[in-house]
Amino acid sequence: MSSLSLAVRDSSTMLRRNLLHARRYPSLTLNLLLTPVMLLLLFVYVFGDVMSAGIAGGGADRSDYIAYLVPGLLLMTIGSTTIGTAVSVSMDMTEGIIARFRTMAIHRGSVLIGHVIGSVLQSVMSVVLVGAVAVAIGFRSTDATALEWLAAFGLLVLFATALTWIAVGMGLISPNAEAAGNNAMPMILLPLLSSAFVPVDAMPGWFQPVAEYQPFTPAIETLRGLLLGSEIGHNGWLAVAWCLGLAVLGYFWSAAKFNRDPK
Repeated sequence: MSSLSLAVRDSSTMLRRNLLHARRYPSLTLNLLLTPVMLLLLFVYVFGDVMSAGIAGGGADRSDYIAYLVPGLLLMTIGSTTIGTAVSVSMDMTEGIIARFRTMAIHRGSVLIGHVIGSVLQSVMSVVLVGAVAVAIGFRSTDATALEWLAAFGLLVLFATALTWIAVGMGLISPNAEAAGNNAMPMILLPLLSSAFVPVDAMPGWFQPVAEYQPFTPAIETLRGLLLGSEIGHNGWLAVAWCLGLAVLGYFWSAAKFNRDPK
C-alpha cells in the first residue's frame, strides 16, 4: 500500500473515531453550541429594538438587527465548536492513547487529520443549527445569489479549518483538558471584541484597532456582504489571508508539537 493510501485509510479511521466520540459524548458540543444560540436570542429579543435603533439611525426594527447580527454569530459558533477540539486533543495526549498509537503501524499525521476533519464537520453542522434558529426568528437573505451562497459556505469552511488547526495546537500544549479549554477561550472572546454586535466605527476610538485588526472582523464583514449585499471592500482578501495564515501557522505548530518525542 502506498504512503498516500495508508494516510487516507488511517485518517478515515481516526475521523470515524472522533465522530463516534462526539456522538457518544455530545454534552461538550451542546454546551459550546448553547453560547451563540443564547447570545442570538438575548441580543434579538432583549436588546434588539435598542440596538437596531442605534444601527439604523432611529428606526426600531428588530429585523434589521437580526440581519446584522447573524453573520457574526455564525462565525462565533465556529469558534465555540473548536474549543471542544482543543479539549479532545488534550485528553488524547494526557490519557495515554497517543502513546499507544505511536507504537502502532499507522500514519503518524492521521491522528491530527482525523481531529481536524471531524471538528470542521461538527462546525458546519453547528452553523447549520444556529442558522436554522436564526431563520426561525426572522433572518432572511433574499438578495444573495447561488454563487454568493457558495462563497459564504466556502468562507465558513475555510475559517473553521484555520481555527481548528490553532485549537489543535492549543490542545497539544495544554497539560490537561481544563487548561485546553481555558487556552482556547479567545475563540469565543475575540468575536465579542469584533464587529459582530456593533459596527467598528460606533466603538470608542481607542478600541477600534482592537476590533479591526483581528481575524473575526474581516471574516464577519465578508460574510455579511455575501449574505446581505453590504459593501465587502478589502475585507474579502483580508479574511482569506487571515484564514490561510492561521491554518498554515496552526498546522506547522501542531505538527512540531505532535512529532516531538515525549519526555
